[in-house]
Amino acid sequence: MPGRHITVQQMRLFMTLKQTHTTPVAAAKAGISQATGYRLQADPTLPSHKKTPRGRRRPDPLADIFDTEVVPLLRSSPGIRAVAIYEELLRRHPDLSTGIRRTLERRIGAWKAEHGPEQEVIFRQTHTPGKMGLSDFTAMGKLGVSVAGEFLDHRLYHFRLAYSGFQHAHVVLGGESYVALAEGLQNALWTLGGVPQEHRTDSLSAAFKNLNKSAQADLTDRFDALCRHYGMTATRNTKGVAHENGSIESPNGHLKRAIEDALLMRGSRDFETLQDYRRFIDEIVGRVNARNRKRIDMERASLRPLPARRTTDYEEITLRVTSSGGFILRKVFYTVPSRLIGHQLRVRLYDDRLELFLGSTALLTLLRGRASSSGSHGHVVDYHHVIHSLRRKPMALMGLVYRDQLFPRRAFGDMFTALLEHTSEREACRTMVDLLALAHDRGCEAELAAQIEEDLRQNRQPDVAALRALFNPPSEALPKVEVRLADLSSYNQLVKSTAVAEEVLA
Repeated sequence: MPGRHITVQQMRLFMTLKQTHTTPVAAAKAGISQATGYRLQADPTLPSHKKTPRGRRRPDPLADIFDTEVVPLLRSSPGIRAVAIYEELLRRHPDLSTGIRRTLERRIGAWKAEHGPEQEVIFRQTHTPGKMGLSDFTAMGKLGVSVAGEFLDHRLYHFRLAYSGFQHAHVVLGGESYVALAEGLQNALWTLGGVPQEHRTDSLSAAFKNLNKSAQADLTDRFDALCRHYGMTATRNTKGVAHENGSIESPNGHLKRAIEDALLMRGSRDFETLQDYRRFIDEIVGRVNARNRKRIDMERASLRPLPARRTTDYEEITLRVTSSGGFILRKVFYTVPSRLIGHQLRVRLYDDRLELFLGSTALLTLLRGRASSSGSHGHVVDYHHVIHSLRRKPMALMGLVYRDQLFPRRAFGDMFTALLEHTSEREACRTMVDLLALAHDRGCEAELAAQIEEDLRQNRQPDVAALRALFNPPSEALPKVEVRLADLSSYNQLVKSTAVAEEVLA
């Protein structure tokens, strides 16, 4: 059309149509005039190639200082940032405009492309089915997940097959450790149903942190023994070179973003129990594996078979129960039933729990606690273990080291604080011990906490006698057991019957 420039697309369309049509027809189909068609046929240069490069519209503000000041800085300090050079130039030359930053960044980028140091090249690899599995840990604290209203500071152990993309994730409550790695890796392999030829990790620097050389060697030996049990070759990437573990580092980010999206769609980041959160993670990972099902099934045929059994995924430690009714492990005090005082226990230390054994007899399982980041000791306390002694010495509650951890629910602690404000220390301790004893004897911890919360709302002290009557089981609910003693003469008949039976058999 008159008054409009011919576009590159129109010219290319015209030249294509010209191969099978006459010039007038090709021009009409391309939306240009017949005269323009003949002109383009005579000079097929694209319009974009006819434009002259645009020259500089204003003086170069860096003309006098780039080669004399900027380049020497770049040569002497190759890693210096462009913004640092920009701030230095403004300090040296106050008359420079602050708008030169973008110009300076482009000029530095162009100079580095021509004269800068060589950069490391990443070599993309071709993965073979059944050859490599990778493990890594990724921090999850920024997602803000909570369990029963309490913030959950945790990590994810993440396993992935390099070829098919099979993934497995395991919630880790502590840091990077052999226990967490062994449990997560074995769960992944037994879920997968096979074993790859190689297993690669990073340097596990977090697991080695604050360990002496002998402890580091012990951790390495245990990890190598784990891989030998499954017939895998253990490999590690170079320390600080994350891209050597790229087949797991990048999926870490994808998995975290998928979890973030799922949390947003869920509408809440709080879970009732840790098991609920673990099922939530398993469901997300399961969706990823479902998308790669065909490749995973194909790779399974190339995996080595699993061994006959799992190997140990825990640390075993021997401890003695002290007169305090518990033991200290990794700067955490754990209570146990007082009948174990003086006995030596075998403790199997997992990432999230402790399993206690007396000899070969399994006793109980405790939740694993951890010391605070400030270095102070932690406490894992069960009031059921110590309530019988507190009944005899209720004033011990006042200065008890683990008093706050002793209360099973927040309502108990709030009530103790309120009692201290309105009564004497002796009366407050006696009342709280009575309440804990009532919860222990009648198994009414949750219901009693609800009653205590109501007392707090009404700003009144608890009536222990009334609470005992409230939670006392009704007499009609108790079973009536009538014991009838057998007549002793019946035993004589039994002896005679036994003798007759023996004679018949003889």
